[in-house]
Amino acid sequence: MAALKWKKRAPVITTPRSRRRLVEFIRQQGVCNEHVLASIDAIPRHLFVDEALANHAYENTALPIGNQQTISQPYTVARMTELLMQGRPLQKVLEIGTGSGYQTAVLASLASQVYTIERIESLLEQARRRFRTLDLNNIRTYHGDGGLGWPDPMFFDGIMVTAAPLGIPLKLIEQLHIGGRMVLPIGQGDQQALVLVVRTRTGHAKKILEQVSFVPLRSGIQ
Repeated sequence: MAALKWKKRAPVITTPRSRRRLVEFIRQQGVCNEHVLASIDAIPRHLFVDEALANHAYENTALPIGNQQTISQPYTVARMTELLMQGRPLQKVLEIGTGSGYQTAVLASLASQVYTIERIESLLEQARRRFRTLDLNNIRTYHGDGGLGWPDPMFFDGIMVTAAPLGIPLKLIEQLHIGGRMVLPIGQGDQQALVLVVRTRTGHAKKILEQVSFVPLRSGIQ
């Protein structure tokens, strides 16, 4: 697990007890990877939301971040991260949908290198500032269409998609190593499911896991 380094200590918005309660709730929901739970405890989620919402940062709830986007529930972040890891260390990870940067920061505390794509430039600039504040130097960012994957030829151990396409984006599967895993929501409205995809030598295998709710994955940039 990579060490987190703070450039300066952020003001305390909530008590350590509220973080511990959140971690314990996530554990009770079935997330058992201790590295993931430690990351949820360590990452200051209040830095990734508007100041007016900071008092809700350690509740298990999605919160608006502007541009009709949200920061996911901490349980969902932990669940998807645990699925991506599955008991093995993460080296190179691609994230589709930087958003607030919170999920990116969790991944960066667990993986050697994180590559993240965001289509909304204003959100990406905010996330970059947060990464600098937390001295997270193992993150590479790109303003682009996430459905097209990373622009340079590259293969990843894992890919996480934080917005819901209607189906599995085949261009993303092409950027997975054989045996690499992709975790993503699929569907629209209240008919979304969390799906685990594993690339095989002949294509890919998928497993439908649980019902979720995400914003749709959109194409293009803004």
